[in-house]
Formats: sequence, C-alpha cells, structure tokens
Amino acid sequence: MEINTQIEKAKEGDQAAFTFLLNLYWNEVYGFMLKRTENETNAEDITIETFSKAFDKISTYNPEFQFNTWLISIAKNVHIDLLRKKKSSLFVEITDKEDQKAYNIADTTPSAEDELITEQNLSQLLQYIKELKPHYQEVIQLRYFQEMSYQEIANKIDEPLSNVKIKLLRAKKLLAEIIRNRL
Repeated sequence: MEINTQIEKAKEGDQAAFTFLLNLYWNEVYGFMLKRTENETNAEDITIETFSKAFDKISTYNPEFQFNTWLISIAKNVHIDLLRKKKSSLFVEITDKEDQKAYNIADTTPSAEDELITEQNLSQLLQYIKELKPHYQEVIQLRYFQEMSYQEIANKIDEPLSNVKIKLLRAKKLLAEIIRNRL
C-alpha cells in the first residue's frame, strides 16, 4: 500500500517519493542487470538510465502491474538498446519539455544525507569521497564543492538532467553509508 502511495506522490513530482522508490528498488534492478551484463559498470549505468527513464515516464506506469516488474522491463529495454547501439554512451535523449519537467522535481532542500555530509570534517569527508566510484566523486564535487546547480552539472558532464539527479541521489546515499560505517 505504501508503495502505491509513493508512486502516486512521485507522479505529482514529490522528490522524497522518487528517493524512496530509488532506494527501495535500486538493489533489485542493479542485481538483475549485473547478472545479465556480468559487468558492474554497465549494470550501474543501465540502472541509472532505468531510473532516469522510469521517473521521466512515471505518469505512464500502469498500477495493474508490479512496479518492480515495470522497472525490470525498462532495464531490459535499456540493455537491449545498449547492445544494439554498441556505444559507450547509454544516455537517452529527452525533449526540452521533459528536461524541464525533470528539473522541476529537483529538490534543493537538504536531505538527511545532505545534513550528514555537511556535518563532517572536510578533510575526513574528502577521504570518504575518494572511496566512491569516479563518476560519483565528480557529481559530489561539482554539487558540494563547486556549488553547481543540477542543470549546470548536466551541462558540464554532458548528460541529461534526470541522469544527473539519479547519480547525485545514489552518490549521496553511498557516501552517507560510508560515513555511517566509519562512525
């Protein structure tokens, strides 16, 4: 029941609902793609792209089907597209209207992870950040040290805004886990 409530909130643009769904289903989608690709980097890229597409198109989700089944079918299609294109770039082109819609759901209020990250000693925080994968280090560095907006980050790394948001959400979650494990 709570999942359906969160899905409805996400359809209305609620950032906390997007974060809830991302955190709830990340491991399932990532694990599925890891088995299919047998490559951590590809599995992670496909998972990021899956959530990006899912959140852009959440209004099309049919509640007659399980949400995780819908996510897995998106992940399969992203993987198939990757295999067809045989390119290193996995990012979908979205229209300006969709890009603006994704930008509108960007929440700038500090999350629990944001507050935990901010409270840490800077030098210690830098050590923790170095434990993240390079693409997560980059978005953390651009957001928190160069204080770029989501849109500025998207322009800088030449990725759709929705991908940047998913990467930043995931990077913050992983960084917060590293910090909690060290405390």
